Formats: sequence, C-alpha cells, structure tokens
Amino acid sequence: MRKMMLTGGLLMLTGCAGFGLPHPDPAQAWIDLHTQQQDTALQALEVDNKASTDKRYFEVQPGSHELTVRYQFPVEPGNIGPDAEPLWRDCQLNVKFNGFNAGEKYQLQAGNIGFRPWAKLYDQQRKVIGQGTPAGCQRT
Repeated sequence: MRKMMLTGGLLMLTGCAGFGLPHPDPAQAWIDLHTQQQDTALQALEVDNKASTDKRYFEVQPGSHELTVRYQFPVEPGNIGPDAEPLWRDCQLNVKFNGFNAGEKYQLQAGNIGFRPWAKLYDQQRKVIGQGTPAGCQRT
C-alpha cells in the first residue's frame, strides 16, 4: 500500500511538471518575473492597460510597452515596531520600456525596502534597462 501511495504521489508530481511555462515565441519578447524574497509574490497584471493572459510572465510584441505587475510582500516587524506582527502589502508597479526586441529574454525583478516596493527590468546581459513606478499599495 505504501509503495502504491508513493508511486501515485510521484506520478502526480511528474504530471504537474508538464504544465510549466510555454516555449517563448521567437517573434516576441519574453519577460520573466522574479522576487528577492521567498515569502513574496509577483504577478503579471497588464500590458499597455490590457489584462495579461498569464500571471507568471509577459510576452510582448517588439517595441514600446508599459507592464503592470502586482507585488505582495510582508513588512518585517523591525520596520514597524518592536512588538508588531509582519504587515502585508499589496502593491502595483508600472514599468515602461521602449526597446523590447523579438526573441530576447528580459527579467523583471521586484523587492522592497520597508514599506516601499521597487522593480527593475533587466536585459539578457543583466543591465538595468527600466525601473518600476509605484501605482498604489494597500494593506492586506
């Protein structure tokens, strides 16, 4: 019975691995999303004020675009007060870039300093090519 449960669990995990990210379209630019911390979340929301089709990445036509992301993170007690619990923030940031190229991969990375979120857009050579502008935050 144990072997069946273990085998079934491994098969389920293997099956889930098949539902990863799609292959990038070489005619478009691909933007991966990454965060600095483990207990945070970064989601693709909009491209040029239109809802993103997948929350895990952006794929855009070459040219100029504005990307909107949702970044959720805890503000640690050291930034609030000695007896405080972590405070969760739910923020949106906009990142504009004029030179997306077909077939290139970019990385949008987010983090925070205390209550303030930040986002940076990197090209394939890890050069910063764009910075996020906060578009509003709320407590969760």
